Amino acid sequence: MRIDITRDVFRLAQAFTISRGSRTEAHVLTVQISDGTHTGWGECVPYARYDETLDSVTAEIEALPTALSRAALCDLLPAGAARNAVDCALWDLECKRAGKRAWELAGLQTPGPEITAYTLSLDTPEAMQAQAAQNAHRPLLKIKLGTPDDMPRLEAVRAGAPNAQIIVDANEGWSAAVYADLAPHLLRLGVQLVEQPLPAGEDDALIGMERPVPVCADESCHDRASLPALKGKYDLINIKIDKTGGLTEALALRDAARAEGYGIMVGCMVGSSLAMAPATLVAQGAAVTDLDGPLLLAEDRNAPLVFDDAGVHPPTAELWG
Repeated sequence: MRIDITRDVFRLAQAFTISRGSRTEAHVLTVQISDGTHTGWGECVPYARYDETLDSVTAEIEALPTALSRAALCDLLPAGAARNAVDCALWDLECKRAGKRAWELAGLQTPGPEITAYTLSLDTPEAMQAQAAQNAHRPLLKIKLGTPDDMPRLEAVRAGAPNAQIIVDANEGWSAAVYADLAPHLLRLGVQLVEQPLPAGEDDALIGMERPVPVCADESCHDRASLPALKGKYDLINIKIDKTGGLTEALALRDAARAEGYGIMVGCMVGSSLAMAPATLVAQGAAVTDLDGPLLLAEDRNAPLVFDDAGVHPPTAELWG
């Protein structure tokens, strides 16, 4: 099989800021795997938080043998962006060879739309209130926080969108003391969930701490090997296929996490519809879906995902799977 890798850049509709910095473009890798007759494709978003760069992920993929299978891939690459793009491209290739959709090959029910969160970028309270008001019609808003001065931002968003459900993503930006101080206010303001309040290496502090609002592991949870360390700390896990290393492990992680009593959130990096497409399968029946990457872009792939009042819809065969 032949593997081709390209670097693609998608302009964002506006600057996107989290506690780690800002960006105006999404830089992704597109992987195409061809058997000479059919070609499958996948997308990944290398993430600096996990020591990934476009160059390092490209090198990982280029080192793979040309004879590939999804079963062998887990032994060839660790969980992460490189394995994700290849795994998803192999799924797409299998679908085209078989003339079937990905959910059929996975033994899943036909997927439907899922309501997705829409993310508000970290900014001043005034700017975040304006963002919230502009998007107050959306049923679920996600707020990027993660600074010691987040209460005015949270109050401003609630004022801007009084009827929307709200989830909060701290991106590891709080200390245990800051989180303990904020937790009652999160409850008061109707926050439904808080993502990764503490740094992944310091989240033992959550053991025994009151959690009036459900707490979701993001940076602390990558694949099934992460689950034992999460006990007593988290109520949900955030599954992102760029963390799990593809759809294959994401589905396995979802099943294993549910068996252990965790709620499921399905999230994404900032990428195109191609990056979100496999995750729509994982998101079926999830407590929270956060696959809004394409909504943050000024441009997207051909045959993009459909977003409407029913949520994000599964991909057409033209896009993926």
